[in-house]
Amino acid sequence: MSQDTQTSYTRWHALAGGCLFNIAIGSYYAWSVFVRPLQTEFPEWTRLQTTSIASVNMVMLAVLYNVAGTLIGRFGARNIALFGGLCYSSGMLLASYANSLPTLYLTAGLLVGVGLGFGYLPPLYVGFKWYPEARGLVSGLAIGVFAAGSGIVGPLAGGLLGWKGLIAIMGWRSTFRVLAGIYFLCTMIGALWLNDPPADFVAPKGKQGGAAPKVSAVNLTTSQMTKLGSFWVLWVAYMFGCFAGTMTVSQIKPFADQSFPPVAGVATLVAALAIPMGSAGSAVGRFLSGWMSDHLGRLLTVRAVLVISLFAAPLIYQFRSSGALFFVMLFLLNYAYGTQLSVYTALAGDFYGPKYSAANYGILLLAWGCAGIAGPLVGGWVFDTYKTYQYAFYAAAAAAAISLALLSMAKPPTQDELRELGVA
Repeated sequence: MSQDTQTSYTRWHALAGGCLFNIAIGSYYAWSVFVRPLQTEFPEWTRLQTTSIASVNMVMLAVLYNVAGTLIGRFGARNIALFGGLCYSSGMLLASYANSLPTLYLTAGLLVGVGLGFGYLPPLYVGFKWYPEARGLVSGLAIGVFAAGSGIVGPLAGGLLGWKGLIAIMGWRSTFRVLAGIYFLCTMIGALWLNDPPADFVAPKGKQGGAAPKVSAVNLTTSQMTKLGSFWVLWVAYMFGCFAGTMTVSQIKPFADQSFPPVAGVATLVAALAIPMGSAGSAVGRFLSGWMSDHLGRLLTVRAVLVISLFAAPLIYQFRSSGALFFVMLFLLNYAYGTQLSVYTALAGDFYGPKYSAANYGILLLAWGCAGIAGPLVGGWVFDTYKTYQYAFYAAAAAAAISLALLSMAKPPTQDELRELGVA
């Protein structure tokens, strides 16, 4: 097939639709902006109870991503995305009527989590089909925009500079309803652009060179992949590596408010910018490191950011009295976190073949889901127990060190392993 035929189809809509969709559902990362308003109205709710909504969201995303992976071939990416967007926006709307923790967990936790689980896959699934020659870039862009959503919603809801924020103006309940309407529009429009390429579509060949990752010529099924000991090393490394990010995301707004207390009831500039700065770091990490890993190698990229996380986690607590240094450490922590989410997505295809990469990454994503349980729970428990986040950040540094040690043993399947599986 000629080059003209290969590029005769426009592909931008796949990325544009995924970006619009992910901006909406990625805003769940801004949950910490609602923690203090909820505890103000319901003082009997602890920090652990309110921040654990983030754990529910992450677990639902990790588990239902796999369910979506089994259904997406049958129902199509667009329909899966439409269902996910409807659940996400409905969950936010119904959460605005919550008067008890069970109701909040059922709506903002479970129903929003269903939306995340079904919504996370379609932008990646469609993007990889339209841009198979740039998997790292696609995953970096799609997941990077996912992180950027919280950078928009955080200031919109919590305020910034002269803007008081929707919560201060109309309360958290009305804010939920406004956001639900915005989420509905963004996800419905974005989903309409998430269609598979036609049968005769052939993508341009990617450029190879330097330390660019090599994609396995052998396609391992999920059952074959999970028989490899090396896979479980990677899985555990992913879980420990993401701990710092999930803990920080769930606690950053309360931690910033504690470190830089409000003046006359108005949040300080540093506290107001905490969520946008974290969002920026995560988005840049997901996008830039996705591109970098296409050229420098996946494992080298992840190892580098784990070193950053190892030092940034304790330093953000030590520098909590300096706004500038606080921002630097916050950006670096989230950069490291975002990088892992982007690079591991592409790594599943590189190590175990592209054919079943969506299903295989779903198993890897469960490791992130475990970090999503541990991070918010540890952060909330540490604060409730000690009224400080010091030991939570020290635990994050220890987790990064464990992940870095495990990744020194990570490698793609060897020929001997493939022969044992009967696929070499």
